[in-house]
Amino acid sequence: MNKLTVENLDVFGKTVMVRVDFNVPLNENQQVTDDTRIVASLPTIRFLLENGARLILVSHLGRPKGNPKPELSLEPVAVRLSELLGKPVVFKPFSKEINTVSPIDELKNGDCLLMENIRFYPEEEQNDEQFSKSLASLADKFVNDAFGTAHRAHASNVGVARHFSDAACGFLIKKELEYLGSLILQPKNPFCAILGGAKVKDKIKVIANLLDKTDHILVGGGMAYSFLKVLGHKIGNSILDADHLNLVDAILKKASDCNKQIHLPVDHIVADEFKNDATIQTVDTDIPNGFMGMDIGPKTINKFLEIINQSATVFWNGPMGVFEMSSFQEGTFSIAHGLAKANAVTVVGGGDSVAAVNKINIADQITHISTGGGASLELLEGKSLPGIDILSEVK
Repeated sequence: MNKLTVENLDVFGKTVMVRVDFNVPLNENQQVTDDTRIVASLPTIRFLLENGARLILVSHLGRPKGNPKPELSLEPVAVRLSELLGKPVVFKPFSKEINTVSPIDELKNGDCLLMENIRFYPEEEQNDEQFSKSLASLADKFVNDAFGTAHRAHASNVGVARHFSDAACGFLIKKELEYLGSLILQPKNPFCAILGGAKVKDKIKVIANLLDKTDHILVGGGMAYSFLKVLGHKIGNSILDADHLNLVDAILKKASDCNKQIHLPVDHIVADEFKNDATIQTVDTDIPNGFMGMDIGPKTINKFLEIINQSATVFWNGPMGVFEMSSFQEGTFSIAHGLAKANAVTVVGGGDSVAAVNKINIADQITHISTGGGASLELLEGKSLPGIDILSEVK
């Protein structure tokens, strides 16, 4: 992963196109409600502006499916970015021809422009070659700093990069590769991976790829019940990924062959309905009929925290329960606090895990918070990321 980075580029007086990830939530008044992804891009943007570049920022927002939709306009993002930078940000409205230059041709050194939602063009997700070429014609240099879309081969990250002799990564992608790459290539041991969420199929390949690299894998959340089912435990009305139990069985056998243990919940917070004010119990191992698992129990929390405290590297993706409901948040928040207190390199990826960390205001106590849920998982599965692969190698 020895990729060319933004500080290796000569950008003074050059027009630099930067693929960023400004896919942020907007409220009904078209205001940004969470600017985390915008803030994450600022080091790269500020570096380029301070070094005299004329900046063109390209991003998507939502899933307009190739049709201009006013509610998915990036104009409110331009407003928020301007506030964060403390300087004007030019906004280029949608035009059918992507390489219409005005107001790009009016940019001066140190100016910044944000283009309208790139997914308003159907050619973007098609990775259309002519569209990519037209997009590339707007700039002299290309930088990709959108890790969240690095697993997609689209025009604004893969197609466009082919038309630049030097395609570099920004500081955000550089950091992502540094921390996520180290998890795969050279983690400090003991290495603990914590995986949660509902669906087995979303995480099973990650577990398979990490088995020979980790010392401990902790499994919680909805997918834990599929593992417990395969092992012969009663799971009551808990969520079950019935279509992928064969994958669970295979991974448990692989773990046994590798002499690695996959740690599962030993107790549960269960409810008779999927709601916050349901009838709630704490049960050991087996879940009675009429109840469903909603969170890991106190014994499991203590067991998982003990392993975390003994680890030198911890990766976490996926909640331990239905933490959106206050009655079932203890497991997820306890794990988050455990990472914050751990004397270890801690990496958190995935929207729900990041949301949990942010909700209890401990993000600054985590070593690295990944901005790309799908991209980080695919990297940890051992897959290549087309948006990274296309970037230039250091010469």
